[in-house]
Amino acid sequence: MLSPLREHLRDTFWFAPIASLVAVVALWLVSSYVDAAIVQFLQDGQDFDAVSELIGIVEDAKTIVTTISAAMMTFIGVVFSISLVAVQMASGQFSPRVVRIFIRSRITKATFSVFLATFLLSLLVLTSYDSETDPRFVSTVPLVQSLLTLIMVGLSLLLFVAYVNSTLRLMRVGHVVDRITWEAFRVLAKQPRYAGEPGDPGPVTEHVLHRGRAGVLRDVNVALLVRLARRHGVVLRLLPRIGDFVVPGTPILAVHGGRVPRRIGAGVSVGVERTFHQDLGFGLRQLADIGLRALSPAVNDPTTAVQALDRITQFLAAVADRPLGAVHHRDGKGAVRLVQDVPGWTDLVDLGFTELRGCAPGNPQVSRRMLAGLEDLLSLVPQERREPLIRHRTLLTQLVERTALEAADRTFALEGDRQGIG
Repeated sequence: MLSPLREHLRDTFWFAPIASLVAVVALWLVSSYVDAAIVQFLQDGQDFDAVSELIGIVEDAKTIVTTISAAMMTFIGVVFSISLVAVQMASGQFSPRVVRIFIRSRITKATFSVFLATFLLSLLVLTSYDSETDPRFVSTVPLVQSLLTLIMVGLSLLLFVAYVNSTLRLMRVGHVVDRITWEAFRVLAKQPRYAGEPGDPGPVTEHVLHRGRAGVLRDVNVALLVRLARRHGVVLRLLPRIGDFVVPGTPILAVHGGRVPRRIGAGVSVGVERTFHQDLGFGLRQLADIGLRALSPAVNDPTTAVQALDRITQFLAAVADRPLGAVHHRDGKGAVRLVQDVPGWTDLVDLGFTELRGCAPGNPQVSRRMLAGLEDLLSLVPQERREPLIRHRTLLTQLVERTALEAADRTFALEGDRQGIG
């Protein structure tokens, strides 16, 4: 598995805009050189009429470039102010963790980057205008630069339309839960299928302690840890799970069969919040949060909770027969070098259903959908994985029977329905 640097950069909002500003400065330098070369070529050929025509064209374009320069920053501020209000509303309606979808959105970063790059390019182009108007002595005519500015404006308008569409989709629960589910399946696809015990790795010879700041274990640099473990002939076991909160002095790695340098701790990344990169349960955590928020008295939207249950059931069905409990990362020779605990089947089922089950009484739409989902999963899982599903079905049945006063209401609420209530 590659270094998580790429995923860390995707979780930031500064990298793409800064990179675009650097790129546009380089583009301006190249276009400025081309403009100077064109003027020099025409002057060497004594074609001063052509130079005069170019000066007239860029003087007409100067008005457009000046307008772009004055309006672009105001446009950026207004657009993103409105967008932040929309994101705030989405986080209040669904879950604060949906803000992360906005931050990681490629179209959001591309739009912001192109807007800033257009603004900077227009300023740079204005500095290229030569005060000399005599075609025999003018040093540069920013023709190519002006054309690039107009192209950037056109690109900005196209991205603006795509950005508005993307932001409006963020307000729709169907898109949000679909995006979360898609991210969860990406994590699942990257998980190696090595599970179970890797054999006897020998006694624990050392513990590597966390020396950094307190925070959530976001991910590990698997390639680095496997390489160092192979070099020192040891087997490493990651003690906390991805998503656990760790404090300085906490053991994070158990070393079997030898000793490792202290710098091996650099292969563990700790941050302020969980990420999807290697966190198998984070998708279910967000879906459960959305369902809980929807069932709160302030929102009271059981249909949204049903949509969250749809995706929870989808994800659990995908891992119904998949080995869980530990992931083994191997070196080039096939030897296990890093053992990483991941949530087991019972952990995932409890994460997906426990909290929503507690809110199901009084919401027959939710209880009916949950029962249908549990029945679907019971038909898919092997025998040894049926116990947590049966337990949740039994607890849900008992809870509804205790809270529903009328027998007809109990019967209705305990009838499985994939749509909740039709």
